[in-house]
Amino acid sequence: MCGIIGIIGKAPVAPLLLEALKRLEYRGYDSAGIATLVNGRIERRRAEGKLVNLDHRLAEEPLGGTIGIGHTRWATHGKPSERNAHPIATSRVAVVHNGIIENFQVLKDELVAEGRRFDSDTDTEVVAQLLTSYLEAKMSPEEAMAKAMGRLRGAFALAVLLSGREDILMGARRGSSLAVGYGDGAMYIGTDALALAPFTKRVSYLRDNDWVVLRLDGCKIYQGHTEVTREIRDSGLSGEMTGKGNHQHYMLKEIHEQPAVIGDTLQSYIDPATRAVRLPELPFDWNAVSRVTMTACGTAFYACLVAKYWFEALARLPVEAEVASEFRYREPPLPAGGVCIAVSQSGETVDTLAAMRYAKSQNQTLLSVVNVPESAIARESDAVLPTLAGPEIGVASTKAFTTQLTVLLVAALAAGRARGTVTAAQEEGLTRALIEMPEQVNDVLGREEECRRIAVDILAKARDVLYLGRGSSFPVALEGALKLKEISYIHAEGYAAGEMKHGPIALIDEHVPVVVVAPSDSVFEKTASNFEQVKARGGKLVLLTDAAGAARLGSHAAATIVLPTVDPVVAPILYTVAVQMLAYYAALAKGTDVDQPRNLAKSVTVE
Repeated sequence: MCGIIGIIGKAPVAPLLLEALKRLEYRGYDSAGIATLVNGRIERRRAEGKLVNLDHRLAEEPLGGTIGIGHTRWATHGKPSERNAHPIATSRVAVVHNGIIENFQVLKDELVAEGRRFDSDTDTEVVAQLLTSYLEAKMSPEEAMAKAMGRLRGAFALAVLLSGREDILMGARRGSSLAVGYGDGAMYIGTDALALAPFTKRVSYLRDNDWVVLRLDGCKIYQGHTEVTREIRDSGLSGEMTGKGNHQHYMLKEIHEQPAVIGDTLQSYIDPATRAVRLPELPFDWNAVSRVTMTACGTAFYACLVAKYWFEALARLPVEAEVASEFRYREPPLPAGGVCIAVSQSGETVDTLAAMRYAKSQNQTLLSVVNVPESAIARESDAVLPTLAGPEIGVASTKAFTTQLTVLLVAALAAGRARGTVTAAQEEGLTRALIEMPEQVNDVLGREEECRRIAVDILAKARDVLYLGRGSSFPVALEGALKLKEISYIHAEGYAAGEMKHGPIALIDEHVPVVVVAPSDSVFEKTASNFEQVKARGGKLVLLTDAAGAARLGSHAAATIVLPTVDPVVAPILYTVAVQMLAYYAALAKGTDVDQPRNLAKSVTVE
């Protein structure tokens, strides 16, 4: 979840490291720091809190040097403080680290027994102390790194700076992502291609247990003591892709990018002339699939819940949607001929990756839906269905979620056609509805002022908010509640509308807004009944519906947002955009940090 960057070049690196950290701050913002070599000595500047504090520190105490490493932190071991901020250093070694060293206590006990003194509460310090111990035993840097890789347990990415060695920068990865960038007279190492985008597009992605030595003119990559090669690719990213444009926050910009990225994603999967779905070649026959197991975390898990409705209704395939962090610990039996679909924005979510590996051990075919085709989840999959959301910087997922939904619906349609449960006419109708989705989402964005007014006048004044939905609108209610609580810090819960009378209705009074997600579909009248039950108990109802739904219930709601009338199958994509805007403007009214909400980070690479 932390962001790391390292540069070896000919120009002063501190400003470059700071600029790269600004692109990585979405991965953690508890503290930040930079270390460089100045006359061969390790010099550090660190600061607790957001990156602006480090920026001020560097303005007061500039840092020279043409080789260095930087870090922005999401705390795991040790509370956020300058003392625990990375880089963590000894006199010989400075380290930045993303992940967790699981056997740090065993290693620490050994190193303390040697007489080494620890100055932080982090697990990272064992790496710095371990490498220092090996260097003091007269090992070369390469020998020290190879031996350390044999001792460290857990999931981690590392960048390492060595005193007196302006000629080399080192890195290593196991579980967490790490990329090497190839420049002109400079080399780079960072969490991902996004961090390296301002410097170079030529990137190699390290694999598990790789470690690397960077020099000005290139690098050598090793597995154990054996040198290996990794493909150099054009990342396709540029520094301009991560700006806010004219928007106040990344989240708002990314909400407004949804028509474009949904359209881009659809162009990859639907032939506009024939309106037929065209998936890449898959290593299985949908007719032979016995069961689909979907696994993900957070917002991506809600995409799986929506897709469960689609696959079961359209393809008549049994589907289990599993929270990745719980899935493998149950050790569930998985049937022969099953497919596991893993969904992740970053493609590096450690729980999802572990769940995939469990599924693989049960002989499931692995299909992933990811936004980063070079990610670990993509690389370990038998097939990949990419989303084309582009870089998503706001911690609260928006465009990544709607493109995940888009891809999953296309996949469900393809499965249905292959299995003979979707006719050509049905496929054409649903692909038409999808092709029209960018225009419909634009229509929802045109209701931004309505969403802002409701968020300010109703949601932002509440302590608790409930969201209700039935059918495929139930996961949209869950997602709306998650968005509200993660960026506005208002307590919110999503419920299946029919479950209200089984307990949650006890919470209803005039102070509790209830957001009802209710397109005119086959379960609308059932939702209307639950709507009336809430109204009878004084609940303040916010209705998200279409024109027919508004005519039926709008006069009984405190506020109504009338959305375009669409095929009920695609409605979850459209209604998601409305709940995103409600959450954004509620957070804005509350004065919270929309893009970097407290305690959260974008890419969850630790358990």
